[in-house]
Amino acid sequence: MSVSDRFRGCLLGLALGDALGAPFEGGVFAGVVWRAIGLRSPGVLRYTDDGEMALASAESLVACGGFDVDHMARTWAERCSWDRGYGPGARKVLALIRDGVPWREANTRVFPQGSFGNGAAMRAAPLGLFFRGDAAALDAATIEASRVTHAHPLGLQGGLLLARATALALRDEADLLAALDTADLDAEYRRRLGDARRLGRALPAEVVAALGHGVAAHESAVTAVYAAVRHFGAPFEDLMTFVVSLGGDVDTIAAMAGAVWGARNGAARLPAEPLARLEDRARFEAAAAALAAQR
Repeated sequence: MSVSDRFRGCLLGLALGDALGAPFEGGVFAGVVWRAIGLRSPGVLRYTDDGEMALASAESLVACGGFDVDHMARTWAERCSWDRGYGPGARKVLALIRDGVPWREANTRVFPQGSFGNGAAMRAAPLGLFFRGDAAALDAATIEASRVTHAHPLGLQGGLLLARATALALRDEADLLAALDTADLDAEYRRRLGDARRLGRALPAEVVAALGHGVAAHESAVTAVYAAVRHFGAPFEDLMTFVVSLGGDVDTIAAMAGAVWGARNGAARLPAEPLARLEDRARFEAAAAALAAQR
């Protein structure tokens, strides 16, 4: 398959995973609220903050012809929509940036030690695509991009893990989980990566017990990569069924897993029916094509 198809698979897989997972995130009440918001566009699969920030990341890379952290931060802040399901902390940080507070100040004003949520990880895949052939540049850009809203080391490394996983999936890394287990990662990640390699085809409850399924980056990033790797040879629908069975932060885990799965399998293997209903599909495809053309 072509590199362009894999880029499309990554961004569309992220957005589709996000949209399919959203109704299952946060329990019954949150699902009802999300469906009610979606009634404005009947039949459309609507993405959340995960898809919005990832698309903004990709379009910033295209607009700048590369990584410009200030431009990316402004783009996130300007596009932040209340009805996309942003967490309260991220929403406050982005509001400060939109109001003119430098992101280097805003990122610790809400969380003095920095956030360790998975917000940096959920939007990191476009950086993995763009810098797929340059590991040093990938790491530097991802750390800087993550720092805008998630300055805690665990938050930064969540972004790093997903960007690296995306690049490795593009290269058909034979043992992706092992390749990710590097000495520069925090022990929280390394332990979970080791557990992920030993889990095999464990039951969902066993996966959650070992890897987590929460909003903290270290409790969801490895889970998402494990889910993607486990389903590399399976249909996308099977991946989504598995992620939903894990519970917890379903939409974000599905978005991250969908991005890595899509980078390995390409857009041609995504299911046609839900893909046809994906909100802003053309924008995700255009961003993917532009990224592929630049690198």
